[in-house]
Amino acid sequence: MSWQVVVRTGPRVQKQRAESLEEALELLETETRVAANTTRRAEIDVRFRRFAPGDQVATRVELRGPAPRVGFDVRGDGSVQAWTGRMRRRLVEPEGDETVYEALRRALQSTSVEP
Repeated sequence: MSWQVVVRTGPRVQKQRAESLEEALELLETETRVAANTTRRAEIDVRFRRFAPGDQVATRVELRGPAPRVGFDVRGDGSVQAWTGRMRRRLVEPEGDETVYEALRRALQSTSVEP
């Protein structure tokens, strides 16, 4: 089974392969952490509306494979949100003191994707 991690930052798309789900999740988390520490956006003013950095998705990192699509959105202010779904993305909220990375792993395990 092959997994693919896709990183989108603006018009730039980078694809990486992983042989196992665990390897893919590690790669997904690493790419997200790098983007969260390096990617920032300025406020956008389009005359009738303003988009704050936290309202903008600066980088999207997603996992593709034999499971439902999951991933992270890195906002323009460096915050990270986990999501599941393909056409309709649903946010994965951390429970208790878990991180967004742990929350995504929990959501992925609840769909039982392991062979």
